[in-house]
Amino acid sequence: MSTVSTTTITLATIDSLAKDYSVAREQLSAHVTELEDELAAIKRRHIARIKKAAATAADAQARLRSAVEGSPDLFVKPRTFTLHGIKLGYQKGKGRLEFDDADKVVERISKNFPELTDTAVRVKFELVKDALMNLDVATLKKLGCTVADTGDQIVIKAADTEIDKLVAKLLDEGAKTAEGEA
Repeated sequence: MSTVSTTTITLATIDSLAKDYSVAREQLSAHVTELEDELAAIKRRHIARIKKAAATAADAQARLRSAVEGSPDLFVKPRTFTLHGIKLGYQKGKGRLEFDDADKVVERISKNFPELTDTAVRVKFELVKDALMNLDVATLKKLGCTVADTGDQIVIKAADTEIDKLVAKLLDEGAKTAEGEA
């Protein structure tokens, strides 16, 4: 990888480097598109068999479930056993808590069982960073907040299509790999 001395950089040099980067991204994008096309073709070739196999497995499971439901006397002791890698039988359900309005349940706990509030109710406060970013600097300072990274930063960014997002991810992973090798 070549480096360019900062004393000899001109706009023409930057233009040339930007062109090199653009060409490299286009090539990478073409390879990613080719990969995605091949994956889609593979999916199309296999999807019918996968759907058929899934339907067959669902049917076999339904028949097994029906057989287990129709013969509970076979599952008294032990209540479950494993046949051909499939655990089957009966087990105690774990149960599921249901309620219509969580806020009303919290109110009822607070009113009727205040001693349960610490263990049965969790209060979570969370900052809304987008709202805080709309505040003025003086207000943020009073809150003990500062806004970082507001100075000039280098920008090298392509228009983000789905392929470009994947390309950016691959470039980032490539950079991390290169850093690890250095």
